Amino acid sequence: MEGIISKIESGSLAEELELKIGDKVLKINGKAPYDIIELSFLLADEEIELLIEHSDGEREIIEFEKDIDEEFGAEFESAVFDGVRRCKNHCVFCFVDMIAPNMRKTLNIKDDDYRLSFLFGNFITLTNLTAKDFRRIKKYHLSPLFISIHAMNPDLRAKILRTPLGKNIKTQLDELDKAGIEYHTQVVLCKGLNDGAELDYTVSEILKRPNALSLAIVPVGVTKYRRDSFKLEQFDKESALKVIEQVEKWQEKARADLGRTFVYLGDEFYLLAEKELPPVEYYDEFPQIENGIGMTRNFIEEFHSLKAESSKLKAKIDVVSGTSFAKVLKKLVDAPNVRILGVENKFFGSKVNVSGLLTGKDIIDALKEFGQRDLILIPATALKSGEEIFLDDVSLDEMRKIFAPAQIMPIHNGFEFKKILEGKINE
Repeated sequence: MEGIISKIESGSLAEELELKIGDKVLKINGKAPYDIIELSFLLADEEIELLIEHSDGEREIIEFEKDIDEEFGAEFESAVFDGVRRCKNHCVFCFVDMIAPNMRKTLNIKDDDYRLSFLFGNFITLTNLTAKDFRRIKKYHLSPLFISIHAMNPDLRAKILRTPLGKNIKTQLDELDKAGIEYHTQVVLCKGLNDGAELDYTVSEILKRPNALSLAIVPVGVTKYRRDSFKLEQFDKESALKVIEQVEKWQEKARADLGRTFVYLGDEFYLLAEKELPPVEYYDEFPQIENGIGMTRNFIEEFHSLKAESSKLKAKIDVVSGTSFAKVLKKLVDAPNVRILGVENKFFGSKVNVSGLLTGKDIIDALKEFGQRDLILIPATALKSGEEIFLDDVSLDEMRKIFAPAQIMPIHNGFEFKKILEGKINE
């Protein structure tokens, strides 16, 4: 186990100790940390003995004293030093099993790591946790976690996850509740499988849980690369509307009993049903916005929150998005110089209509069809986090070279979108 330093903050303790990028933290006070969580706890002591291995292989022990609350000031290549915990399940709707062959290796990693759940909001099933993992969760009070429920019916959950360990969900949640660990939950909803009465049962059971913070319900997505023989049926306009009507009853109950909505539907349900999104107050503090819950409403609110001003931008603009969100954008923008392009996802299949799964090639092909523009706005969610690379490894630089001299800008939110349309590109 080793933590490899990738960045050192200026003026930090790590810089003062003359640590370098590439150095490996092997032990702290004689203990090898499993991850940045344990590293943080070990570094909380005032007297530290640090065993470092430099990039040339030489090892050095560094002893120093520090304030209890003094930050170390180093970032690491990975948040976990002993490897990401892989998922052993074969869920009937696993998206990793539906991606195209020969894509980058990181896209094929099925993680079910409680540490990544705590640190980054990754959803876990709990089926791959050991007794030791539960002990660490309790010891370090890793809260909140993000848990994939899918169904509270034990037999149905085992069927969906394709592991008998899926039946243990009630006792596992009991253990977390007893330890005071809070958690957000989600259901990937499949038509004819865990919807209807099963969904009612799941919602009712989660609502009883003292430490459950929220429940997100998102529709199953299927790409053209899925080869699983288990039949999955996606939602259409009529069935999406039924789900909305069913969940609205639970939302009303939760708001009456808890003072918050608690049960949230993925934006796709409303877009599929062509139904108005709930008002912003129904999303409370947007607890699961990274899970696609309320992103559309939040974007709209951000866009409208800025006072409208007459546009100074006369450039011809293309706004790229997935086909579902394009309908929303067309309602927001009505300007002769702005063209909204809902790009069909030919890479994963036309039924995959969210902006975050658009590939570079599909965007390039769509833009070529419609002719050159002065400014091209693309969804930032389509780029790899922290890097300007699309899912198919096409880089933003490559795209910019193809459409030069047009300017290409990733858009992160409604604020940016509104400012750019009004000519405030650099604000």
